[in-house]
Amino acid sequence: MYQAPRLPPVSSGSAQNPVPAPGPLPWVQGPTFQPQPHNLSVTHASSPWLSAGLGSMAVFRSGLLVLTTPLASLAPRLAPILTSAARLVNHTLYVHLQPGMSLGAPAQPQSSLVQATFEVLDFITHLYAGADVHRHLDVRVLLTNIRAKSAFLPPLSGSVQNLAHPPEVVLTDFQTLDGSQYNPVKQQLERYATSCYSCCPQLASVLLYPDYGPGELPVESLDVPLPSTIRPASPVARSPKQPVRGYHRGAVGGTFDRLHNAHKVLLSVACILAQEQLVVGVADKDLLKSKLLPELLQPYAERVEHLSEFLVDIKPSLTFDIIPLLDPYGPAGSDPSLEFLVVSEETYRGGMAVNRFRLENNLEELALYQIQLLKDQSHKENEEDKVSSSSFRHRMLGNLLRPPYKRPELPTQLYVIGLTGISGSGKSSVAQRLKGLGAYVIDSDQLGHRAYAPGGPAYQPVVEAFGTDILHKDGIINRKVLGSRVFGNKKQLKILTDIMWPVIAKLAREEIEHAMAEGKHVCVIDAAMLLEAGWQDMVHEVWTVVIPETEAIRRIVERDGLSEAAAQSRLQSQMSGQQLVDQSHVVLSTLWEPHVTQRQVEKAWALLQKRIPQTL
Repeated sequence: MYQAPRLPPVSSGSAQNPVPAPGPLPWVQGPTFQPQPHNLSVTHASSPWLSAGLGSMAVFRSGLLVLTTPLASLAPRLAPILTSAARLVNHTLYVHLQPGMSLGAPAQPQSSLVQATFEVLDFITHLYAGADVHRHLDVRVLLTNIRAKSAFLPPLSGSVQNLAHPPEVVLTDFQTLDGSQYNPVKQQLERYATSCYSCCPQLASVLLYPDYGPGELPVESLDVPLPSTIRPASPVARSPKQPVRGYHRGAVGGTFDRLHNAHKVLLSVACILAQEQLVVGVADKDLLKSKLLPELLQPYAERVEHLSEFLVDIKPSLTFDIIPLLDPYGPAGSDPSLEFLVVSEETYRGGMAVNRFRLENNLEELALYQIQLLKDQSHKENEEDKVSSSSFRHRMLGNLLRPPYKRPELPTQLYVIGLTGISGSGKSSVAQRLKGLGAYVIDSDQLGHRAYAPGGPAYQPVVEAFGTDILHKDGIINRKVLGSRVFGNKKQLKILTDIMWPVIAKLAREEIEHAMAEGKHVCVIDAAMLLEAGWQDMVHEVWTVVIPETEAIRRIVERDGLSEAAAQSRLQSQMSGQQLVDQSHVVLSTLWEPHVTQRQVEKAWALLQKRIPQTL
């Protein structure tokens, strides 16, 4: 069982001596925090800080947004506030809710408890939904001061909470009457931020004054409830002002690939409900097979790393048990100590199945909390209309996933792509699309035909190795008979490949010379066995075409007249799609309509043209 690490306690600091940024945390891999140089100006003519003498505003890598407006009035202001914050922060934006707090009073404000009501949960959902348009921002709503109704709540800690990305700037929606960057208010804001969270030593502060547009926004609460996004199972009450019940322990599950704002809503609700422990199941192995483009899923360890950092950031007082989810029930189906389960609209039926399973095993039902899906306002054709990891993976198609190989031994005026994919993936159709865009295409199958042909460089060695019974009456090698000998027989296949691969590689190098003679700038080697044969040393980039194995089998049966078993045997003799993608620079898929494939190829080609001068 994985237990997310606890952050060490940090003593409080003063405004003059704020708590320094913590050193690298051993459980967080990747680049450590580095303050960014203040070298980017904000030049929005309407920005009040320009008139306040702060025209050269920096873009900060991390920031803390303190929201002080009452929630009902805050909701219609949220989009402009987030837009203003996104102009100043370019990586991680923490959000701290303290509705009703005044930064203009003589006394220094202190962090106080915010009662977790369904209105608060709806607002957090609304905030994450609004933040989705700023996809460069990793938004994290901090939950330390948001408490569910419970008899066993510990008091608010007086210590400063460490954050994975210590804020360089603190922002607020609080406004002064004259609309200025009033120093005493900013000092109050900085003191408040550093009394709550670990911030960078040189903490900057900005009163945002967003552009709310021509309409007048009311100062007082509108008392208009936000749309309901959280639905507890009966008999739990549900009204905006209704306090949310706290539980000792609960669970939530998901794939959590490329942690996005819909995941964050699910996790935040679970963190508010749980007071001691949250079990987080992360889908792995068999549960990933039905996912769209599973080859592009982040590895389990990487998903857990991002998930752990987020959870410990938003509520470090909880114990998090992050475990692999290997069946649909997971620990929610068998752990008697769990009291609730957070599900989405899509997984609600699964939550009901978990409860039936528990009842069958003499366990109490879990309280189910159903979260509404976040709509993706910018989804495109073949993408889901909800915020979804599947859509994010779809958008990766055609993008460069890792730096190209440096190949000084290859001709400097020619860029070589190795195009591969499992049998039936549609790589040859992709090759033809690339040819239509101007690439010189080398078909390794055709080179194989040339090598097999009577008098070809591989003809005599193959006949000597496999016998004359693989020949047609006219002396031509019967490739179907030869294929039946080698597919599924590793020893025989190796004999054949040891003969063929060096010959085809030599012919491919000759074709590369022809491409140069024709004045081509891009050459594509279309080869199913590109990586198995070790031909990646002949190319600058490997491009892989992926398709679900079931679809590949269907295509092979239809195209080659083989049985399903024979098609399966052929695929088993090749590297899997996942193994190919793990060594690829660009991934494409022919799963959808031809015009969708064409758009992918055109996108990949356009991006390629931009990076060729930087690689050659």
